[in-house]
Parts: sequence; C-alpha cells; structure tokens
Amino acid sequence: MADDPTLEQIAQGDGLALCAAGPWTARFAPALERIVADAEKLAGSRPNIFIDVSQISRLDTFGAWLIERLRRSLTQGGVEAKIAGLSLNYSSLVDEVRRVPAADPAPARQRALTGLIEDVGRNVVGFGTTLTGLIGMLGAVLAASGRVMRHPRSFRLTSTVHHLEQVCWRAVPIVVLITFLIGCIISQQGIFHFRKFGADIFVVDMLGVLVLREIGVLLVAIMVAGRSGSAYTAELGSMKMREEIDALRTMGFDPIEVLVLPRMLALVIALPILAFLGAIAALYGGGLVAWLYGGVQPEAFLIRLRDAISIDHFVVGMIKAPVMAAVIGIVACVEGLAVEGSAESLGQRTTSSVVKGIFFVIVMDGVFAIFFASIGM
Repeated sequence: MADDPTLEQIAQGDGLALCAAGPWTARFAPALERIVADAEKLAGSRPNIFIDVSQISRLDTFGAWLIERLRRSLTQGGVEAKIAGLSLNYSSLVDEVRRVPAADPAPARQRALTGLIEDVGRNVVGFGTTLTGLIGMLGAVLAASGRVMRHPRSFRLTSTVHHLEQVCWRAVPIVVLITFLIGCIISQQGIFHFRKFGADIFVVDMLGVLVLREIGVLLVAIMVAGRSGSAYTAELGSMKMREEIDALRTMGFDPIEVLVLPRMLALVIALPILAFLGAIAALYGGGLVAWLYGGVQPEAFLIRLRDAISIDHFVVGMIKAPVMAAVIGIVACVEGLAVEGSAESLGQRTTSSVVKGIFFVIVMDGVFAIFFASIGM
C-alpha cells in the first residue's frame, strides 16, 4: 500500500542513504520492526551511512525510538550514523528519545542477579519480621493473662464461651466427618498393601499410631487453621478497618485482653477436644473398613489396637494439640491486627493467616517429632 512505511536503501559512492518514508507510528509496529531489523544488519557494511527522514509523513514516539535505535545500531568504529531531513515538528521528539540511555546486556544480567539477591534478602527480612511479630503477640498475650489472673473479674467469660462454641461445638461435624474418612482411607490402603504379605492385621498398628500421634492432631489443626484462624483474622481485620480497635484504646481497654485473649483461650481448649473426637472418629472409620473390606472382626481389631498402642501415643497427641492451637491463634491475631484500611489488605492478610498457620503447625509437628523421639516417647 502507498500509505505503508518504507525504508529505501540508496548507494552514494562509498556511503549509503536509508530513506524513510510514510507513517512511522505505533499502528504499523510489526512492519516497522521488520524494516528496522533488516536495516540493522547493514552495520559495518559502509563507512558512511545516514538516515534520511524528510519523507516521513507522520511520526510518534514509537517511530522516533525505532529511528534512534537504528542510528545507534549503525554507529560503529567511531563513525556516527547521522539523521538528515528532520523537520522542526519532529526534532524535539527525536532529541527527547535520544536522551534515553542505551540498554547494556551485561548490566541487565547483573541487574537480574542483583534483583534475585534482593528478593532473597527481602524474604529473609520478611520472615524475621513475622517471627518478631509472633513473639511480640505471645508476650502481649502472656502479659494480658497475668493481668487477668491478678484481677479475675476482668476476665471475659461470656466472650470466651461464645468463641468456644464457634471454634469447638460448631466444628465438630466437619472434623468428625473428615477424620472418619481419613481413617477409612488409611485402613483401606493399609489392608490393600499388607495383604500382599499376609499381614492384614498390622493395619491396626499403623492406624492406631498414625491417628493418635501424628495424622489425627495434625489434620485437625490444619482444619482449625483454615476454619477458625481465617475467621479470627477476618473479624479482627474488620474491626481494624472500622477503627473499633482504636476506639477500644481510646476508652481505656486493652485490645489484647478484650479481643485476643478470649479467642486464644477458646482455641487452646477446643483443639484438644476436637483432636480427641477426630481420633475416635478416625479409629472407628478405620475399624469399620477393616471389618467390611479386610475381614478383621471388631473384637480382633480392639484387642490388637490395645496391644499395639500405649497411653504414650495418646499423651503425645494431646500435648501437641494446645501448642498448635496457640500457634494458630497467635498467627491469626497478628495478621488480623496488621490489616490496613482496604478490602484488598483484609483478603491478603486472611490468606496469609491460613498459609502461615498451616506452615507453623507442620513445623511444630516436626519439632515435636524430634523431641519425643529424643526422649523415647
């Protein structure tokens, strides 16, 4: 088409003229990119090359940058390619583009490496800030607990009972259902694989130890972190957005004592109860599948379970539960009080609360596993 951009090559002795014509605008970006890329291959072919832009009908920033890029590509060996025929209307635009520094590939790689190191540093600092916040919240909760013990009348019993109902009583159906299904799955898979060796009955040992020591309490803690931890963060974050927490401070109340302590106490009481109910449901589901799928009679299942496990397995799970509850509550409250004044911040903090809560629960489970193994439990 006549109105398409062009770049004609005209030989002039030992020199070369590149005559640009037509509209050099972003509308013709693909064609201009190809034209300029082909012209850049002429670098070093002639001692003198200049770019004639007198026939350009329209020029925008994109076209001006391509012309400047071509000029820089053709400049070699101390000989600078020149731009000729530039009209007054476009001279200021080309001059402005010329002030943009050229990109250097080596520094780009260096900047990429620097950016990677910077990201690692920021993540390390962020993790340290998270740990500092959690330790600070733990100290604030312990201090508030000490004040409540000195002045029992300041304890918010009604609030604690309300949160205990929300965290414990209303969570029983979903916890029992999920742990029951997990017990069924563990039992079925254990029987399926142990049957190859004629050791079906050993599924009872595996089920009892896993449920009471590890899977039972860990699974319940993860469910509580997703269900109750996110709710705590959302509640406190909404209060922070509506400036209700600032209003409590103005009235002389400690937000930690009024809002955080009842939630923490409810969570610490609820998680061992839920872990116990979840373990019973998982053992029941596993025993049911062992009977119906594996042919293990209920009497034989109970006798083998009694011989396979000891009170230590139950105690280990019950010791883990309140500690995991405290970790979940502290993470949730820290994230809730860190919410800023936007709905986006509330969503980000709620998501962060669930992720960090589950992460620290799994870390604590690993720490407990190492500790109990070292003391022989």
